[in-house]
Amino acid sequence: MTATLKTMGAAGFLSLLLAASPAAVVFAQEHGESDAEAHDGPFDLGEMLGHHILDAPEIELPGMAVHLPHWDWAVFQVGAATVDLSPTKHVILLLLAAMITAVFTLLAARTVTRRGPGRAPRGMANAVEAVVVFLRDDVCKENIGHGYQRFVPLVLTLFFFILVMNLLGLVPWGGSATGNLAVTATLAVVTFTVTEISGFRTLGPAGYLRTIFYAPPGASGEMKYLKLLIITPVEFLGKLIKPFALALRLFANMTAGHVLIFSLLGFIFLFGHVAFVRWAVAAGSFALVSAILLLELLIAVIQAYIFAMLSAVFIGLMQHEH
Repeated sequence: MTATLKTMGAAGFLSLLLAASPAAVVFAQEHGESDAEAHDGPFDLGEMLGHHILDAPEIELPGMAVHLPHWDWAVFQVGAATVDLSPTKHVILLLLAAMITAVFTLLAARTVTRRGPGRAPRGMANAVEAVVVFLRDDVCKENIGHGYQRFVPLVLTLFFFILVMNLLGLVPWGGSATGNLAVTATLAVVTFTVTEISGFRTLGPAGYLRTIFYAPPGASGEMKYLKLLIITPVEFLGKLIKPFALALRLFANMTAGHVLIFSLLGFIFLFGHVAFVRWAVAAGSFALVSAILLLELLIAVIQAYIFAMLSAVFIGLMQHEH
């Protein structure tokens, strides 16, 4: 247990008891004022959504915006594309999530070590241990099968890392790096790489090629080659569709939740000039946003679990013959 916690680079639950209603109120107050001051003309809901959801070269803090440095040496051309490796908001949030994940993991591992063998830990370490055991036995072992132990650290790291990134998006003045398709695509590529390389090593060259060039058992003659011609493109596309589905599912779910929250908050400013309905709209908006924030806590956990579970399923599919 201790060794697993130390190697997986994972953390406990960041603010699972987050008070959703106060967070929504503070968030709307701080961002609403800044948005209103930034607009000389009518309120633009689309501009507000883009400002708070998309990546940016600055980080918003209470009462101020911190502009991140731009490195000229980090800008270079790759063909017709311009690549800029200067830090952005999502990069900082990504690094913050990694740091939180590592710190909470090491603290949980140290707590388990101090308790000694045979004694259950308490508090956060106990919660982390329960999640680790569940993911190890019910996700990795069940879906990967023989030899699952070597993939447990990866699956646990994906779960806790994604969970922390998702929860950071619910903190006032925070943001979710998983709302960036580049981040989710990179995580999916990691899963894809591990899946294919481990499958190649387990099945061998001939076995791995059969996962692409596949003909159903029992087929013979011309029918065998016809089925091989039809199924081979499907198998090849299946390898590419799996990481694409992983990346798109996580990105779409996290972005949709944030768009809904900011859209409801935007109603306050859209109808703020109407004296008779402004308070009713504000009260209804805060009530709905508070409820959605509570739902987003559940979605944050579910999406991290789904990504980890599907990663284990895809790895398991490549560990055995068809």
